[in-house]
Amino acid sequence: MPRLTLLVLDKEYSIHRLSPTSRIPAQLSGSSFYSITRTKDELSIVCETGIPLKSLIENKGWSCLKVIGPLDLNMSGIISQLSSVLAAADINIFAISSYDTDYLLVKSEKTELAKTVLHKADYQVL
Repeated sequence: MPRLTLLVLDKEYSIHRLSPTSRIPAQLSGSSFYSITRTKDELSIVCETGIPLKSLIENKGWSCLKVIGPLDLNMSGIISQLSSVLAAADINIFAISSYDTDYLLVKSEKTELAKTVLHKADYQVL
């Protein structure tokens, strides 16, 4: 697998849980990064912390690390390798995948530690 580069996005993010029947909030449309996942059990939204949502639960204080892509969909083990490095340093993640790349959210207070351990594991973090 080629050496991966990650970019720390410059905003703080929140993870929201809404009821599965909730409408997707219109105020997300102006944001540069958000993720929406709907299942029969819930509607999960990741967005900038400053966007006010009426959620059942909000977990604030996340930083987002973007794997610079695009990545080939046939590549395997990217999140596994990154999460193993972070788990060894007691850093939990919230992972999001898109067609082109992967995103790892880590608690903001652990961002510098995440950058350090990823760098030691031969990843470049910008």
